[in-house]
Amino acid sequence: MNIHNKTKKLALCAILTAVAVAGSLLQFPVLGSKCAPVQHMVNIFCAVFLGPWYGVVSAFIASLLRNLFSLGSLMAFPGSMIGALLAGVTYAATKKLKNSYVRLILTLVAEVFGTGVLGGLCAYPVALLFMNVDAASVAFYAYIVPFLISTVAGSLISGVIIAVLDRAGVMSKMKKSLE
Repeated sequence: MNIHNKTKKLALCAILTAVAVAGSLLQFPVLGSKCAPVQHMVNIFCAVFLGPWYGVVSAFIASLLRNLFSLGSLMAFPGSMIGALLAGVTYAATKKLKNSYVRLILTLVAEVFGTGVLGGLCAYPVALLFMNVDAASVAFYAYIVPFLISTVAGSLISGVIIAVLDRAGVMSKMKKSLE
């Protein structure tokens, strides 16, 4: 990969990170968690266009900025980063699949599982250690439901957008410009 393509990928990563931060204004509270579906949409876009490591970096920076601007909580870190990693790894691992829609669906499922289940479970120790939450007041699986609600919404939005772009023939052009 030449320097020009790396610059394009970094620029797209920065734009998607900005979208995630700005999109966190569109959030709703569920059981003590601030659900921001735009972050999960961005995770899918990063997985499809940039790969897992750019996705994790984007999720980390977006979570950090959301916390600095009081637009999110520390819960943003485990959910978004694990979801981005799983989505990116799944998309990369299914490269040989002929059907792009199956590949996309598997990526969406990976994002939902990574954020909703694994991120939800990892949020419990974050809440105990850094947010002064009493262990008796919250179950270890308490964050799974709000995380699932948020990630399913964002994943569905990104899935529809990517499917429309693919059907219009735009996806292949966008991917080629980044290779």
